[in-house]
Amino acid sequence: MLLKCKGSLSTRRSALVPLYIVATLASLHGTVAHASPQLMTEVDARAAEEVRYASFNQWVSEFRRYAANQGISEATLATAFDGLRYRDRVIELDRYQPEFVRAIWQYLDSAVSSTRIANGQEKYAQHRETAQQMQQRYGVPAEIIVAIWGVESNYGSNFGDFSTLESLATLAYDGRRRDFARGELLAALRIIDQGDIAAEQMKGSWAGAMGHTQFIPSSFEAYAVDGDGDGRRDIWGSIPDVMASTANYLARAGWQAGQPWGAEVVLPAAFDYSQTDRKSSAEWAAQGVRAVRGELPSFDSAAVIVPAGANGPAFIVGPNFRAILRYNNATSYALAVATLADAIAGREGISQSWPRDEAPLTRDDVRTLQQRLNDAGYSVGTADGIMGPNTQTGLRAFQRDQGLVPDGFATQSLLERLR
Repeated sequence: MLLKCKGSLSTRRSALVPLYIVATLASLHGTVAHASPQLMTEVDARAAEEVRYASFNQWVSEFRRYAANQGISEATLATAFDGLRYRDRVIELDRYQPEFVRAIWQYLDSAVSSTRIANGQEKYAQHRETAQQMQQRYGVPAEIIVAIWGVESNYGSNFGDFSTLESLATLAYDGRRRDFARGELLAALRIIDQGDIAAEQMKGSWAGAMGHTQFIPSSFEAYAVDGDGDGRRDIWGSIPDVMASTANYLARAGWQAGQPWGAEVVLPAAFDYSQTDRKSSAEWAAQGVRAVRGELPSFDSAAVIVPAGANGPAFIVGPNFRAILRYNNATSYALAVATLADAIAGREGISQSWPRDEAPLTRDDVRTLQQRLNDAGYSVGTADGIMGPNTQTGLRAFQRDQGLVPDGFATQSLLERLR
């Protein structure tokens, strides 16, 4: 439901709710006693909606004064806040948690599909000169820039049509991370104030990520650049600005020009999967780690990762993989960008098979796993249903004590063993 600012708050509070209730109840024989439970539920819901409407508008008024004190111009505040709406859908999405945790191979099937690859190659050909210009300027390969574009918004076909201001205002008023959203809303106002984009054109996802490569406002302020020389940073309509901003982000995140992101590897039979530290390529090679194709990349500091455990593919990843993780701190995301870039450039993809017969754990399953690990003395922190590094560390310790391969990959069989 959209709640749009109309009329004064005093009028809405003192007149609209009572009149609505009176009119509705009067239609049922004129007395409250004859009102049906369904009607009373509807009346209660409408009354609650009106209270929230008034509360949201009061919050907006207070934030508007705060933003003015932070230097945002009255002209920007007028265009940004006049008619601003509370978005129920944003809160629904903010509080939604899917029952199942998506397996990495399912994520890659979608993110690096044959269609996504073909479209990426077409976009690369269409914008080759711009992409290569940004590669020369920032040291980030053109195919990596195009791959982030593909993973973030399917090459601009789906970067969202939510008003960034409405999304962030709703989240700052009623979301799970209100302080974060409040800071992002102020950053969005600064962007408008600086003339990069008009308030009505600032569009993106429900969570406030904007444009072709989904910058949140604070990231826009830090990393967006003018790639076409028109004096504005336009990640909504200018592909040169999109590519320059994306490349600048990765360069600032530590991208090392001339190095690959990593490589698929084969691990020796006696490999110690509990290793989580970084080593040089030479040290990994001394343990028997070898590349699936050619030689190991030459890294001074690299990790070996097995995103689906010992029965899935393995990779050696270096500083550039970590730079992609700065863009989105999820191994599945970074691997999707890396392998989509390889495919766009015509390089071969992952050769080893994923353990597709492993049923993914639900979020409740992960919470149970975490609680059981805590109960057994493997402290993993709060049971939040998310397989973070603490949970994987505790799971590896449990696997090691049970005489299992300590790969930190949660399976249904491990959950049953913990039960």
